[in-house]
This record gives sequence, C-alpha cells and structure tokens, in this order.
Amino acid sequence: MNDDGNFQLLDQNFVSLWESFTHPTDTLVPTQVMELGGELYSRQGQLNFSTGKFKLYLQHDGNLVLKLINLLSNYSNAVYFNTGTADLNNETNVGKRFVFDKSGFLYVMKKSGEKFNVSTSNDTISSNDVYYKATLNFDGVLTVSYYPKDPNKEQKWVTLKTIPENICLDSTFTDGGGVCGFNSICNLKDDQRPMCNCPEKYSLIDSNNMYGGCIPNFQVICQGGGQMGSLDDYMMKELQNTDWPKSDYETVSPCTLEQCTKSCSQDCLCVLVTFSGNSCWKKKLPLTNGRRGKEVNATSIMKLMKNDELLTPLPNKKMKEDHDTLIIVISVLLGFSVLVILMLVGTMYFGFSYNRKKIKSGGTNDGVVGKNLRNFTFKELVEATRNFSEELGRGSFSIVYKGRIDMTSVAVKKLDKLFQDNDKEFQTEVNVIGQTHHRNLVRLLGYCNEGQHRILVYEFMSNGTLASFLFTPLKANWRQRFDIASGIARGLVYLHEECCTQIIHCDIKPQNILLDDQCNARISDFGLAKLLLINQSHTETGIRGTKGYVAPDWFRSSPITTKVDTYSFGVLLLEIICCRRNVEKELADEEKGILTDWAYDCYKSRRLDILLENDDEAINNINSFEKFVMVALWCIHEDPSLRPTMKNVLLMLEGIIEVSKPPNPYLYSSAS
Repeated sequence: MNDDGNFQLLDQNFVSLWESFTHPTDTLVPTQVMELGGELYSRQGQLNFSTGKFKLYLQHDGNLVLKLINLLSNYSNAVYFNTGTADLNNETNVGKRFVFDKSGFLYVMKKSGEKFNVSTSNDTISSNDVYYKATLNFDGVLTVSYYPKDPNKEQKWVTLKTIPENICLDSTFTDGGGVCGFNSICNLKDDQRPMCNCPEKYSLIDSNNMYGGCIPNFQVICQGGGQMGSLDDYMMKELQNTDWPKSDYETVSPCTLEQCTKSCSQDCLCVLVTFSGNSCWKKKLPLTNGRRGKEVNATSIMKLMKNDELLTPLPNKKMKEDHDTLIIVISVLLGFSVLVILMLVGTMYFGFSYNRKKIKSGGTNDGVVGKNLRNFTFKELVEATRNFSEELGRGSFSIVYKGRIDMTSVAVKKLDKLFQDNDKEFQTEVNVIGQTHHRNLVRLLGYCNEGQHRILVYEFMSNGTLASFLFTPLKANWRQRFDIASGIARGLVYLHEECCTQIIHCDIKPQNILLDDQCNARISDFGLAKLLLINQSHTETGIRGTKGYVAPDWFRSSPITTKVDTYSFGVLLLEIICCRRNVEKELADEEKGILTDWAYDCYKSRRLDILLENDDEAINNINSFEKFVMVALWCIHEDPSLRPTMKNVLLMLEGIIEVSKPPNPYLYSSAS
C-alpha cells in the first residue's frame, strides 16, 4: 500500500502485477489517472455497495460524461453532464486522460497537452492541510471532498465541489424517473446533494429508499369519455417553484389560468398542470424529473384528493361478510395445524427415544455420530461436486474434491479404496471430528454413509495446504511462520488435553495442515486418529502415519501415547522455520538430505547460520530461530518420556517457559 493510496500486488522483482489505481470503483484519490475507456460506477445506496445506476466514463472520443445506466441491461440511458472534450474536426483537441492531481484539481488532459479544467482553483485547499477524494455517489453527484489533517479541526469529510453543480436542474433524463425516481420532487440539501420528497398524498414505493420514486395514495375514478367522476372529491393545489418538465402530454393554448386548472380537474389522465403566459401544459403519471427550488421558474397546480378518508376504499357489507368468513376459516386451519404439530412432536419424541434404545442395545447403527452434522445423500454430493470433477488433492485411500453446497464452497473427501479397515477409518474420523470444535481444527460439516460410499464434507480452506505454502521459492515471512507453528500447537493441545475424549492424531504433516482465508493453521484428516478413554494413557495399534514424520515408538514394543504427535510436530516445526521438506533426496550434499539430522549437526557445531540458507527474515530473528530449533530437537527425541507435552511445547514457543539445552535426540541410534 503506497503512501498515495495505491494498493499494488508485486512479483519478486517488484514489478506490479495488479494495482487498485487502474481498477477504481466509485472513488479517485490524488495522483490517480483514468485513461480512455476508464470508468467509475456509483454504489446503489448509502450502505448498499452493489453497482449503482450512475457512471462516470471517459469515452473513446475523449469526452468525459456522467451517465444514467439501466442496471438490467447495462445500457446507457442518458448523459447528464459532459466536458465537451470530443472534437471531430481537430484530433489534437480531444481528451486523452482524466487526471486528479496531487493538489486536488480535476481536469481532462487533451492530446495537445492543454488542460480542460473540471474544477478550478476556487475549488481547492492546500493539499498540505487536507486529504482529498473524488467520489461518484449513489445519487449521481460527483463530489470532491476534503478531510482536515489538523486533529484540532472537526474530523469529517467536507464537500468542496459537486459535479454537476445542481443535479436536480442540470440533469433532464429522457429515460427513467430522474435522480429521484418517478413522481418524486428533487431539491438540493446544504451540501449540494439531492434530497427526494413525495408530493402531498403520495408515498414512497420503498420506505427505506427516498430515491426509489413515489405512488399516489388514491385512485382517480373515471367515467365514460375520460371524464372525472365526482369533482367534489378533488381539489387543485398550487406548488411554487416546482416542475416536472418531461411529463407533458397535451398543451392548451391560448387559455387563462382558470381555464387551465378546470381542464385538468375534469380530465382523468391529468394529475398536474403548469401555466406560463397564456399556455397550459397538462401532465400525466408517471411524472419524471421533478425538481423544486428558487431556480425553477415555474408554478405547478396538482390534482389531489380532498378527504384523507377517501384515500383507501371503505369495506362494504359484502367485504365485511367475506372478512368474517375468512377469520373463521383461518381459525379452523390454525387449530388443526396446532393439533398436527403436537402429533408430530410426540411421534418424533417417541421415535427418538426408541432409536436411542436400539443403539444402546446394539441395534441398527452405522457408528456415526450425527450431532451437529448433516447426513448427505450420494446424489446430493454428486450434484455439489459436478460429478466429482474438480480435484483438490489425494491421499493413500482418499481423493478430495471441491464442491458447492447452499452457495458455500466445501471440500468433499471421498474414500476411494475399499479395504478391510475402510469403514472403520471412516467411522473413526466422523466420530472424532464430530465431537471437536476449535479454531485450529478443520470443521466437519457432514458425511455420506450410503451403500459403498463413505464421504466426508469439510469446510473449504481457500489457501490450500501448508505444504504448498511452505515449499516454494518465495519464503513466507517470519511472523506468518511463527503464527502457523503456534496455531498447530494449540490445535494439538486441544486434541490431547481439552477434548472430552483424548485424541492422538497420528499423522501430523504439512499436507494435513490447511490454511484458511487469513492463513490460520487448521489441522485436518483425522482418519488415522486414535481415541483414548479418560482412564487410558496409551494405546497399542498397528503402525500409522507418514514416512519421515513417524515417531520411532511405532517400531518398538512401547505403548503409543500423545508423544507420537509431539515427535511429528518437531519434524514439522523444523520444516516451517527452514521452509524445506524433512527429506530432500535430490540434494547434492548428502548431509543436508535429512533435515532433522542436519539441524542437530548445525546446532551441535553452533553453525545455525548455514541452516538458514539466505533466509534474511530468519537471520534477522536468529534468537527466535535458535529457540525453535531447540524446541524441535526436544520434540524429536527418540525417548518419548523426554519429549515435552504439546502444552509445554506451546508455552516454550510463546516464551512463557524457558527452553533448556536439548540433549542428543538420537538415544538409540547415531545421526548419519
């Protein structure tokens, strides 16, 4: 983010790949330039940031215009301001770019080098004292505003210049209802922005949108020949300095004011007349481009209902009878609905109780915990993934696909190999994740357990795996690496110590750590997890995990405890701080091939600098780097009793407890 407000995405050579200055929405800031074809769009409302109906556009002919847009077709209905910088007779006299300079001036630069000023020196204050912005507002006004830099002055945006100066007068749209919509009246507020009002006995179509137009609260009753019904129910009211100039349908001339008024009062179509000299202009609904103000040199006379009681029809006897009948029918239906609801609730209650008894007694139960999880059908997931077309990744017995459910992106994990342990693994993962909830764990949304299909549905992590984040030529910044390591540690502390059932993950590795929108670490893939009951401290099972991250405990007759996760985390921590894989077979220098061995050798010889390999950020944080290496060496000790718990690992990472000098982690074997 540059000091001028330009947000840029740069490559490793600091070449701009994308910048906000070339993709404006509704606002320009000083030094920002708009080339031919450039445009600003207004928003739809004060708090509605969708694309609105006004556009500032530097046309390819060099003319800068403000336009009204039809949102459905994106068709330009009308131009209500233009700079006139298009010249068919002189090519050098046409505009080529629109500039908002650092002093707060707006101008169109012509091909000849001449400036066409959109604002003047009277419209600026020294840029040393204020900040500037130019915004195309949702009401169609382009405003140049300033904000004082002096904190002793009132801290708010102040409008300095409006374009056009009076949008109520300067904009006469040939299509649409104008700035304020049909049947509305536009007049300027103190800040030169339009305010919209309805005429007397008219109401806003949308009470939350003053710009949406108005409708009459009464209905004109006509007889044959287009004549009014009872004239006594209506009156003609004079509106000073008010006009709707584009709604004429008939002119009566010559005539007097009295004749003009009478002609409208007797005409069903006529809702308004304007009179000037000896001419009368009759207008009908919908009224367009209404405006009011001392600059409006016109007087209108509007037809209105006299009695407010006549604004809505009174119910007659037949309507009263129908109304009473309706109340009786609705009452019967409501009573019957309540009875049906009570019956359904009772049925659900007894059915739920019956199913619970069946499960407890070993009846039909697929072993899946359904609490807070959605049970999807296979057909639903086929549709959600477009027949499993977009693959995100795969493991030894599963493939993960991207899907979309209820407008939300999801990751759909499909177990693709059927073998003896498959169903058991599936039930384990659902049971484990279904009972967990932590910000550093991926949330399971639902599952499918239909026929041969075993599928899990997770929340989608937009930034992918930690592996794709770490193992790239461009190294992540040090703070991000620290936050990721701490997040993984917190997730493991939760699994080991804070769940009602203690959980050993058994397969901590970069591919099983996902990153959310903010690059927070989220532990995933509990398919290999082992659950420990409250009175258990270890378990015995077959070897689980991934080569390079598996603790030596698995290869001995020793019991499996949460310390196997501590070992895997130690390997992962070294990968995070060094931004390389634990095992690199392609390296020419064999002693660097296994990161855990090389890290200990570097630590023992006090040469951690060669472990960094031109990592400037890590070099600048060498004390933290050394501490993390020491923590990792404690974690990968071959003796599980010497490894710290994940709670102590987290406390060491956060500097709450000191990290002592680690012993040689290779108790039973030598480091090669």
